[in-house]
Amino acid sequence: MHPPLTLHRQPMCAEIIEEFQKFHLEHPIAKFFGECTKLKIKLDLCFRQEKALKRKVNFEQSKKLKERLQALRKEIAENDS
Repeated sequence: MHPPLTLHRQPMCAEIIEEFQKFHLEHPIAKFFGECTKLKIKLDLCFRQEKALKRKVNFEQSKKLKERLQALRKEIAENDS
């Protein structure tokens, strides 16, 4: 199972998604017999890479936010004293 194949949500995998969708349109029966398995594997790998990249970016952003919040808390604590 894969997430909805929308190009705007998975820009890194757009080429593979288009190829996958094109195959399904051109071969409506073959998809039930595993003819698109290689494309599906490529698509899954692309989704994993994209998710790992997003996870890394989100983690870096959360670290920056956490540091900023700690600095603000420290500043507020110093001003209250």
